Formats: sequence, structure tokens, C-alpha cells
Amino acid sequence: MALAAVMFTHPVLAAPEVGKPAPDFSATDVNGQPFKLSDQKGKVVVLEWTNNECPYVVKHYGSGNMQKTQKEATTKGVEWVTINSSAPGRQGNVTPEKSKEIATAAGAAASVSILDESGTIGKSYDAKTTPHMFVIDKEGTLAYAGAIDDNPSPKPEDAATAKNYILAALSDIEAGKPVETPTSQPYGCAVKYGD
Repeated sequence: MALAAVMFTHPVLAAPEVGKPAPDFSATDVNGQPFKLSDQKGKVVVLEWTNNECPYVVKHYGSGNMQKTQKEATTKGVEWVTINSSAPGRQGNVTPEKSKEIATAAGAAASVSILDESGTIGKSYDAKTTPHMFVIDKEGTLAYAGAIDDNPSPKPEDAATAKNYILAALSDIEAGKPVETPTSQPYGCAVKYGD
């Protein structure tokens, strides 16, 4: 009986489904500003899970691929949100100040950066890897979930020849078409949750 009670009081969150409303969340960004996903209705939003110590994140930032993708998106009015769900004491956990330093040094072009030390946001999206990407359309519906591209290699030079799923999804949304590749297998380092 006690086991059943534990099972009911700690439900496993289901992964969000493409075509359904994206899980809403509220947070304070690294600049101390409030951010609420549902306030972004009317804008396309990209969520990018990150950890600056992960070789796959290093691949995309070291090659300039992530910054190029961010800039192409944000110049079209997309709200780009980077989320770091590394728990205290785990790889990639940083202070807001360090997060800003890393972004500036990399030339990152995210609209908002959020530290999710508790893992609440990451777990609500079932974010598994860094990077793990999500695209949310103007109505707040999850339109894409998965990898940034179709080449899971950790080599920076492989980013240039890969199919960029994020830019493809944004292009489909802009054209008013269904996203041709709405899901893919995310690749990278495991998100460093606390438990």
C-alpha cells in the first residue's frame, strides 16, 4: 500500500507531444527578468537545452553553427530561449554571471537564458540531452522536438554538412505548412539533473 501511495504522489511526467500545447513555465532569466512561456503567444519560440562543458554543445558553438542558427531565427522575430538544467555540483552548473560570460564569449544570440537548477522545466519537457531542441509555434503548440540536426557526430566540422532541423522547422512554420520533420532522436550529453 505504501508503494502505491509513493507511485501516485510522484507521477512520472509524460513527454510533451508534438501537435499538443507546449508545457507552460515561468522562470527568472540570468538578468533577473521574469519569463513566462505563455506570454510569448503570437511568437515562435525555440527552446535549447545547453551545458557549456558538453562536447556536443562545444561542437555546435565551436563551429558557430548554434550562433548562426540563433541569429537566423531571432532576425525573423523568433524568441530563442537557452535553458541550463544542470543541478548544483553537476557538470555545466553555472551562476547567472558565468552564464552571461559564456554566452558573450561564444557570441551567442539567444533572446533569453534561464538556469533551471531544480530541473523542473527540463523534466516538464523530458529534455534528455544537451543540446535538445523544441520549436513552439505562435499558438503555443509544440511543432518540433529533437536534435538540432541529422548528424550526431561530436566533430565541429560535421555541423556544416548536416540538415538543420530547427531552420527547416522554422521555414515550414513561416510558410504556413506542417513541419516536415516534427520529431527526431536528440543526441548529446545527458542533461545533468540532480536526481
